[in-house]
Amino acid sequence: MTAGQWTWLARIRRPQGRKGEVFAEILTDFPEKFAERRRLCLLPEREAETGSAPPAVTNPAPAPREVGLSAFWLHKGGVVLHFDGIGSISDAESLTGMIVAIPHAERVALAEDEVYISDLVGCALADVAGPAPRIVGEIVAVDPSCGPVPLLILRAPAGEILIPFAKSYLRKIDIKAGRVEMALPEGLIDLNAPEMRE
Repeated sequence: MTAGQWTWLARIRRPQGRKGEVFAEILTDFPEKFAERRRLCLLPEREAETGSAPPAVTNPAPAPREVGLSAFWLHKGGVVLHFDGIGSISDAESLTGMIVAIPHAERVALAEDEVYISDLVGCALADVAGPAPRIVGEIVAVDPSCGPVPLLILRAPAGEILIPFAKSYLRKIDIKAGRVEMALPEGLIDLNAPEMRE
């Protein structure tokens, strides 16, 4: 599977406790669904992000590692996970930085007007507030922790631009076409664009 075929659930940050548990940053809107999952996959973050492997002859990319989830609990804004076969602090340390993921086919079904944040990455953002649509940039990441709405992080010719993913701005999402249309308030792009340096 490539990066686009995985849904990220968490990013492992550090060992937690003495029996192999790990503390992870939550990357899903449905952390309670860990209770329904017995099998998960661990991906190296670089492989998960790019979906491309280094040359196979010199440095093959590690394959996704399937693990059993024996226990989990929410803790201090994150989640503690305990995997089968991980029984010590050193075992847990070896998982630091790994992405906990599931195949897209196992994702929670969404309502018709909802979208997975991971599906937005790679889409072009078009501002349709003016007389003609204009492409602002490509969505390269989404930060759900910055405020009341997620923040779209765009790669644009002038540099990184930050756009609030507010429903009041949203006009259309076409994941298949890789396009998100928003009617952005005048001046928002300039306000959130990188400062021009002389």
